[in-house]
Amino acid sequence: MEEPYKVNDKITAREVRLVGDNVEQGVFSTRDAQKIANEQNLDLVEISPTANPPVCRIIDYSKFKYEQKKKTREMKAKAQKVVIKEIRFGPNTDDHDFEFKLKHAKAFLESGFKIKSYVHFVGRTIVFKERGEILLLKFAQALEDIAKVEQLPKLEGKRMFLILSPKVAPPAKK
Repeated sequence: MEEPYKVNDKITAREVRLVGDNVEQGVFSTRDAQKIANEQNLDLVEISPTANPPVCRIIDYSKFKYEQKKKTREMKAKAQKVVIKEIRFGPNTDDHDFEFKLKHAKAFLESGFKIKSYVHFVGRTIVFKERGEILLLKFAQALEDIAKVEQLPKLEGKRMFLILSPKVAPPAKK
């Protein structure tokens, strides 16, 4: 795996801006900066190669890499996983069933989940495509105060689906 930073002899710039702990900050030739790093038994690491002159830091490179990995691991752990709940309708779904599924959808949205609601057409019911679309739009309209439509009704094969996501972030877990 290629190193993300240039270290010690790999630094090609003629002069570098030196930063770090226990170091006189300023612009030095690369050779002088390398000598300073060697005196402290540390590494010269190019932190910002695009700056003019490039910024280098005198640090223990293996410790620096370890801390970078640790930070990325923490960021990954804090990243929110998106959970999609599915709610299925038929083209002839009754009002009571609709209200029942609507109640569940509200609970899912308040918990912070996305919802993929779909109308499944079985056999000859595919001729009632407009009924399915009306049902999904009615569903989206009933939830418009707590959800936003991410994808409008779209027919794929024997399913017409609609994707909704919560408007506000879910309450933080204690």
